[in-house]
Amino acid sequence: MTLRLYNTLTRRKDALEELPGFDPNNVRMYVCGPTVYDYAHIGNARPVIVFDVLYRLLKHLYEKDGGKVTYVRNITDIDDKINARAAETAAAKGIPVEQARAEITAATAQQYMDDVAALGCLPPDETPRATEYVGQMIAMIERLVAAGNAYVAEGHVLFDVSSKSDYGKLARRSLDEMMAGARVEVAPYKKNPMDFVLWKPSDATTPGWPSPWGRGRPGWHIECSAMGEALLGETFDIHGGGIDLMFPHHENEIAQSESVHHGHPLARIWMHNGFLQVEGEKMAKSLGNFITIRDLLKDWPGEVLRFNMLRTHYRQPIDWTEQSLQESERILARWRNRLLSAPAYDGCKVDMDEAFCAHLSDDLNTPAAISRLHELFNAGHWADTTAKANEQIGSFGFGNVPGVTGFIDESDVLVNKAKAVAALALIGIDPLVEREPPVAMEEIDAQVAARNAARKAKDFKEADRIRDELLAKGIVLKDGPAGTTWEVKR
Repeated sequence: MTLRLYNTLTRRKDALEELPGFDPNNVRMYVCGPTVYDYAHIGNARPVIVFDVLYRLLKHLYEKDGGKVTYVRNITDIDDKINARAAETAAAKGIPVEQARAEITAATAQQYMDDVAALGCLPPDETPRATEYVGQMIAMIERLVAAGNAYVAEGHVLFDVSSKSDYGKLARRSLDEMMAGARVEVAPYKKNPMDFVLWKPSDATTPGWPSPWGRGRPGWHIECSAMGEALLGETFDIHGGGIDLMFPHHENEIAQSESVHHGHPLARIWMHNGFLQVEGEKMAKSLGNFITIRDLLKDWPGEVLRFNMLRTHYRQPIDWTEQSLQESERILARWRNRLLSAPAYDGCKVDMDEAFCAHLSDDLNTPAAISRLHELFNAGHWADTTAKANEQIGSFGFGNVPGVTGFIDESDVLVNKAKAVAALALIGIDPLVEREPPVAMEEIDAQVAARNAARKAKDFKEADRIRDELLAKGIVLKDGPAGTTWEVKR
């Protein structure tokens, strides 16, 4: 199956296997990770989920025949925002600023990893921290200076954008256009306003490292170039991140890396996910709609957040709403009920559903893949065939039914179930995982039964008391034609 991904650099869907130098036995992907100084927000979760699905797909396509997929997602723990937070902490605690920086970044990085794990994301093969690669950054900067692509000025080292004739090719803007529309630091030591910092000096109160240009710290862009080179080589297959990183971060990565590597491309495919807004507005602390992953996980299961993200194609803007979350939860609950109503399928061996995999291989078309899942769950009338399937299986145990040799006829309900579960696993969702209620289910059932008895006896005061008591414990009761149901309080 051919994997085609939209390449921001070429503005088309490129077949990965047709690109020069691609090695199916050594597939490599780099994704820009978090800057660790505070809790990650829901917008930060989008690239993590998107590229986790791609990572799973790459492993499915290339590792089954003995190939290897390497996924690198960095942690930026050198940054001026981190330094500002460290200075505040150092002053408050009376500790060295470097100690404060280390404590803040270690704690925040762990928070981030815990949060994205709760969203069902696999850990990358490598999670480099910028502080671990400062030596490689200095070496790369030295090479850029020696090649005439960078210059030293007042303790700074800057990349000379005029030395790269195709600078701007990712954003598809000329240097003049970028200068006209850019908000850049105007400094007297710059040859060109668009020249960007590779190294900058640190004072005594700012974390820094020794270098040929004095004590200082690297610029943001050189960090990813150095870590990518160290772990994946001069040219790797896929570089991913949010659309907000396309310029200047990714543009500058290309300029640095290609200059050092004699024009060899940094990545064969550049992928960018779209923006996220909340309830129709741009997310911002000033608007009061800034939502962290940690806060959302208090109210919603991680797989609901993940599934809700995947219902929109990764390149399109997404509007994150309470209504969409509720709909995502209902879909997963319906699928869970279908799976639980079908017979067990232990031993059922099926290949990955081709239509589902084809949708994912078409530029991660998760909305189309989810439509295919609806077809699998609706095919075969699962609930109606449960008794028949159980009768067929009888005492043989699945896989030993007479005439069955490990693969079940496509029309069998068990195949649809097995295919659906395998397809969901490929996008990182286990629909049988259910959030534990804050009250033991036996207690809830007993309270519901007592309330039903009170209502039957027309003791509505007691019925309301039981309802309110459960509500105080986080359980919401709902009365309907089919009886009383309950759900965990949002």
